[in-house]
Amino acid sequence: MLRLSRRTWLELVGHCLDGLPLEACGLFGGHPDGRVEVFYPCRNAAASARVYEVDPRDHLRADRDAEDRGLAIIGVAHSHTHTDAYPSPTDIAQAPDPGWHYVLVSLRDEPVVRSYRILDGNPAEEPLVVDG
Repeated sequence: MLRLSRRTWLELVGHCLDGLPLEACGLFGGHPDGRVEVFYPCRNAAASARVYEVDPRDHLRADRDAEDRGLAIIGVAHSHTHTDAYPSPTDIAQAPDPGWHYVLVSLRDEPVVRSYRILDGNPAEEPLVVDG
C-alpha cells in the first residue's frame, strides 16, 4: 500500500499537468511501510511525451535530501499523457527496484493516479490511499 497526504497528491498531479505536453516524473521519499513524506519533482531528461527518464542530478538531490530527513527513496511517479495509468512495456522494462512503488498519472481525461509494484516484469496494482 502507498499512502500519500492530500497535499502530496496535489503536488504530484500539479507537476504532471505542468509538464504537458511531455511526460513528467518525480520521486517519493518515505518509509518502508509505504508512507510518503515528500514528493520530489524531477526533470524528464528524455524530454519526451512517450517516455521518461529521471534527471540524474534531480535523483541525486532527492536521494541526499531524503537521507538527511531519515527517509529513503521508495518510489517513482510519471505521467502518461494519452494513455491509461497502467505500466507500459517500457515502464516495466525500466523498473529499477522491485521494492519501489511505481505511480502512474494518466492525463488522458481527468487525472487518474494508480500505484503498482513490479516484480519480475509483472505489474500488480496496489492500494493507493490519500489521507486528509
